[in-house]
Amino acid sequence: MLIAIAAIFVLAYAAIALEHPLRVNKSATALLGAGLLWTIYAIATGDHALVGRQLDESVASTAQIVFFLIGAMTIVEVIDAHDGFEVITSLIRTTSQITLIWLIGFVTFFLSAILDNLTTTIVMISLIQKLVGARDDRLVFAAIIVIAANAGGAWTVIGDVTTTMLWIGGQISPLRIMASVFPASLVNLLLPLAVISYSRRGKSIAPPRKEDRDAIARFERNLMFYLGLGTLIAVPAFKAVTHLAPFMGILFGLGVLWLVGEIVHRHKDEHVRQPLTLVHALTRIDMSSVVFFVGILLAVACLEHAGLLSMLARWLDAAIGRQDVIVVVLGLLSAVIDNVPLVAATMGMYDLAHYPPDSFIWEFIAYCAGTGGSILIIGSAAGVAAMGLERIEFLWYARRIAPPALAGYLAGAAVYVAQHAALH
Repeated sequence: MLIAIAAIFVLAYAAIALEHPLRVNKSATALLGAGLLWTIYAIATGDHALVGRQLDESVASTAQIVFFLIGAMTIVEVIDAHDGFEVITSLIRTTSQITLIWLIGFVTFFLSAILDNLTTTIVMISLIQKLVGARDDRLVFAAIIVIAANAGGAWTVIGDVTTTMLWIGGQISPLRIMASVFPASLVNLLLPLAVISYSRRGKSIAPPRKEDRDAIARFERNLMFYLGLGTLIAVPAFKAVTHLAPFMGILFGLGVLWLVGEIVHRHKDEHVRQPLTLVHALTRIDMSSVVFFVGILLAVACLEHAGLLSMLARWLDAAIGRQDVIVVVLGLLSAVIDNVPLVAATMGMYDLAHYPPDSFIWEFIAYCAGTGGSILIIGSAAGVAAMGLERIEFLWYARRIAPPALAGYLAGAAVYVAQHAALH
């Protein structure tokens, strides 16, 4: 059974990577792979009650991410419909790609630490679409946003789902993770930024063609921009106060935004009001990306329940032995396999009695699992979202972006290990 499950996952992953030459949509492959994996697992296991409970658990965790993604994408579409991003784009006057690369990189890095890497990626790619007209250039900026969002999310407890898991589990504390992982995360960003910006030297920005839209009143534009962005920023605070999952905060905020929009536009003619409504925004979100998310997360969940990820973690522990090398390898694996079950497996392997809160292994896992996903476009929620929003090809990212992203990952890991050795 385990061999069959591993083989199907590898084949599905290869088909996703080769989406463009095969001319088969990655969402179809992800759904087919997930269906086959769970079918084989259910038949081979034979315990239908157990498999049913595990599938319910996987669907619940997948649904939380999908609801969050739908909510965030819809809020961004509402802001865009009101020309809200004009509030920011009007302030950016540079025509140099290098200047904009560094600006976008740092804004994404710090915004991701406040929000989370998935929301930040959606917001920043939507912003780039208003600033950069040439698609080839936008792909480069989208890749930078993925790297910066993952690097920024790794040094706060609300910036990435894995750091949140470690925080809730008691493995890390908010202030210590910020102080310990920030230098490594910054290096993880700076090295790829330097390499990519060097390759873009001398190139200018081609602005996008302006869409013909009815003029939006300044009050309405500012209201929907600040209310939408405020909703996204308030989600971590909502989670901290209520201890509810982030998707509940985003849906609550979406309801508020919907109500305000209905009130603001209630007296307008239908043809003017309709493109500004949240109902219209829901029709504009990329459901193909959402479906891909469902398929890939359920496929990885099957690997987790089948015990393959735990077996992999134990094998690494036995074969390598050194904690720092094991964690670096786990980070590299998170470029292929979702980092959430990988981190969950390591949390089960190492107990708090032997490895107390804020010890080397937990902080290093937070860095490696958070940033290792940048090496491949499919390795993180931010990357998958960017892949859908900008139609980034797997092989394009692997050729152009993976080498500097890998260099940044290894350099950041070296910085953290050296920093820890110097302080202890």
